[in-house]
Amino acid sequence: MAQQKKEELELTEAQIAVHWKEEEYYHPSAKFIGQANASDPDIFERFSEKNFPECFKEYADLLSWDQYWHTTLDTSNPPFWKWFVGGKLNACYNCVDRHLEKNKNKAAFIWVPELENETTETITYQELYVRVNEFAALLRDFCGVKAGDRVTFHLPMVPALPVSMLACARLGVIHSQVFGGFSGAACGGRIADSGSHILVTMDAYYRNGELLDQKIKADEAVEVAAKDGVRVDKVLVWRRYAGKYSSPTPMVEGRDYFVDDLFKKYRGERVDPVSMPAEAPLFMMYTSGTTAKPKGCQHSTGGYLAYVAGTSKYYQDIHPEDVYWCFADIGWITGHSYIVYGPLALCATSVTYEGVPTYPDAGRAWRIAERLGVNIFHTAPTTIRMLRKAGPEEPKKYNYHFKHMTTVGEPIEPEVWRWYHQVVGKGEAVIVDTWWQTENGGFLGSTLPALQPMKPGSCGPGVLGIYPVIYDEERNQLNAGSGKAGNICIRNPWPGIFQTIWGDPERFVKTYYEKYCKNKNSKDWRDWPYFAGDGATQAADGYFRILGRVDDVINVAGHRLGTKELEAAALTVEEVAEAAVVPTIDELRGRIPEMYVALKPGYNPGKGVEEKVKDAIDKLIGKVARPRNVWLVPDMPKTRSGKIMRRVIAAVSNFMDVGDVTTLANPEVVETIRRMVQAEKARRGEIPKDLSKEMIEEIKRFGAVE
Repeated sequence: MAQQKKEELELTEAQIAVHWKEEEYYHPSAKFIGQANASDPDIFERFSEKNFPECFKEYADLLSWDQYWHTTLDTSNPPFWKWFVGGKLNACYNCVDRHLEKNKNKAAFIWVPELENETTETITYQELYVRVNEFAALLRDFCGVKAGDRVTFHLPMVPALPVSMLACARLGVIHSQVFGGFSGAACGGRIADSGSHILVTMDAYYRNGELLDQKIKADEAVEVAAKDGVRVDKVLVWRRYAGKYSSPTPMVEGRDYFVDDLFKKYRGERVDPVSMPAEAPLFMMYTSGTTAKPKGCQHSTGGYLAYVAGTSKYYQDIHPEDVYWCFADIGWITGHSYIVYGPLALCATSVTYEGVPTYPDAGRAWRIAERLGVNIFHTAPTTIRMLRKAGPEEPKKYNYHFKHMTTVGEPIEPEVWRWYHQVVGKGEAVIVDTWWQTENGGFLGSTLPALQPMKPGSCGPGVLGIYPVIYDEERNQLNAGSGKAGNICIRNPWPGIFQTIWGDPERFVKTYYEKYCKNKNSKDWRDWPYFAGDGATQAADGYFRILGRVDDVINVAGHRLGTKELEAAALTVEEVAEAAVVPTIDELRGRIPEMYVALKPGYNPGKGVEEKVKDAIDKLIGKVARPRNVWLVPDMPKTRSGKIMRRVIAAVSNFMDVGDVTTLANPEVVETIRRMVQAEKARRGEIPKDLSKEMIEEIKRFGAVE
């Protein structure tokens, strides 16, 4: 008996405790099924494991190849997989040139400025072709870049960003976009890591109605890169208003140049697209690490472009007549894959928006959708929660109709999913709840919208050609329907997977493959499962529920609790708009959860809400997960992309230094929270004794965000 109890404890330690109840199915409408790109169930057979890897020829055949490949998947140097080896193509040609014969006057992008009194700009495929060629000529002739060189962008959500990306792709130049809201120092570090000598930036852009100085960050970026031994030779500055400089930061003579001035020399220039090997790098996308330097995820040309084209067609269900709006920032992988490369490869019309979702009010997104006739909408749970908090009834005021909606970036809580479906989607739209990461290129988990029912809180099964598995810490496989959670992995390579970490192949292997590699000498892909770093559980129907990052698991008295489960329970309380849980030190149980809660408009803080949250967690999860404290805060500390910075509030709860918060969207709220929480904890005698080194590292890592 004692041995049995010991084994049970060890099993618990190796797995994440899970208490989710199974949600109901929602089915797509007959109208949606009738028009869907993927409505034939035979597609599952075509992408079954027995047809791997040749199944991905179906995605690759969506592209135009200069030279066909001879090897679909080369596994000779695992885990550095190569896709469509021998094939040659150009990503820019596939996204622009090949559409001109039939669709040159079709809108490629519809750009909406943040200020509502400014004119929406429509860029046809022909106009995009002209702009991309002229900027490619400028990069080639003025900057001297060539295939294989790196160029860094620090651009906001303006047309200059996709133009710059496609111009680099035309030349075979590797682009590295740094999210526009990041600091100059963050940009400089990425410049240095990539060895880039050209920086492309903007003078200014709008955020919450304010014209922000972006150019000032370029000076800091150049300085930081120089300290790391990389000299930036030229800074190209796009202007928010043509011919007018909107930044107070001086231009540096001999280094800084206005793009619109330089364009005068390159008007009408045409640049032949450079035919690139399928395995040549297309771009780098940095993930931000909290305890180590950011990782430069290197994505290929052929495999990546094929994967985003295929998933855009089948999972986003984009047709030529659709108006598609991915409400994300191109500075993240979602924007690269599902604003630029995937939709343009399909000759889609893609809406882009400069500003924040709630400016000047919570109805802005729905006004844009109504005015432009958007029928496919794609955004993140962060944005959905924000819109639900700011204007839960706003969508009902506008006459738009979505056929399809996507959620991406993190798990979506069932309560929020239902609001998205019933209120935003008006009960008409299908939802694909997608799971994937910067490293993955495109979707890994989702329902195929016409053929598989939706289930709130669950992303669904592995997407076509993706074969997921869940392992615990002891490498035991956890079967579907077991009720147990562990680490989700992908058993096979796929075309969208990144090729390596730029300049650090050892870190690539160690981070993503070492943990579950069955035989490091094997060249069989089956021996190299990809470790995603996320916790998950799989229901009996094969659907996966993602529990968040493994680093975000809180170990309470031997129970490993996923943060998303606790936060989802808190969101079932009517008053609660946002919830974030963090670990705090506890002498008896090691760690104990604390919950931070922001309320919906019109609700007043009170003791009643705290008790409702605790009771909801007791009921839905159990007393082991009951938070010690529930803190009602005016707002959560958030990144510029809207993600809650959990490690900041974890530091507050544990009386640690919160670190530099100046780059947050709302840094002032951190001090408000700190004073409120720490004063009350001191009054209650909850000041922790010396924190262990392990606990300090855990808090620094906790809630790591892109």
